[in-house]
Amino acid sequence: MPIVPPYLKTGDTIAIACPAGWMSMEKVRTCVQVLGKWGFRVRIGKTLGSHSKNYFSGTDQERLDDFQELLDDGRVAAILCARGGYGVGRIIEQIDFKKFKKHPKWIIGFSDITVLQAHILSNFRIATLHAPMADAFNDEGYKNKYVKSLRDALMGKKNSYECRAGKFNRPGKARAELVGGNLSLLAHGVGTSSDIKTKGRILFLEDVGEYQYKIDRMMYQLKRNGKLDDLAGLIVGRFTEIKDTTRPFGEDVYEMIYEIVKDYEYPLCFEFPVGHVPENYALKVGAEYRFRVENNRATLKG
Repeated sequence: MPIVPPYLKTGDTIAIACPAGWMSMEKVRTCVQVLGKWGFRVRIGKTLGSHSKNYFSGTDQERLDDFQELLDDGRVAAILCARGGYGVGRIIEQIDFKKFKKHPKWIIGFSDITVLQAHILSNFRIATLHAPMADAFNDEGYKNKYVKSLRDALMGKKNSYECRAGKFNRPGKARAELVGGNLSLLAHGVGTSSDIKTKGRILFLEDVGEYQYKIDRMMYQLKRNGKLDDLAGLIVGRFTEIKDTTRPFGEDVYEMIYEIVKDYEYPLCFEFPVGHVPENYALKVGAEYRFRVENNRATLKG
């Protein structure tokens, strides 16, 4: 099993950085305040609220330097990526993980941060946290159980998540390592140093803002590469803000995914609360989970 970084305790430091898209300081204030109330110290990275004039939170070198500094600093127990967007893939090959391998820490985020999480798990067998980021704390989001699940995960509390039955669910159970994240980034990672291993594992997927035919294409890319062949289980999270072409693709996004995986025998769960939605549970990528799908519900415990 992968190495699980040390869980946090009161007084530990969480750093907040933007290794991809830009984010204003204003949007992270609530997150900083709540992390403090949870008992953590907070360190703000140089890329957060930077003076960048384009999409990114800084040049590739600035984002790399900021993340590298926080990764190497032994006083930092976890790095919370303020947002995703796009950009980690431009710097992933230049990040030096030598110190991180000796002294792992939690890397937190989702969406574009999937690149980091997949790369770390595949190359160094170290677990990370696919979890809510800074914006999820705003508008009193910090009060919901999904944001609170981040705190529980960081503190090492066992979690038990549940969702209602979906019409495409397939009953079954599994106990295995959990891998996955954003479908687009996982598909783009195939054949790179950030490619993930899925055999014998529970795979979870989510995405946002894609055309249906692109999701279909990415799912077939995973299928053709054997990523869907020998899973212990498949968790299909939330696929939101999905777009269609002028001439309709012809299937609901979940129906489309089901048609691609329906002939496999492992347990399936659809519309699990993970993704670009407020209902986004913290999941330890690389940790062992127990996954069970029944006629009326699905549960994930780890």
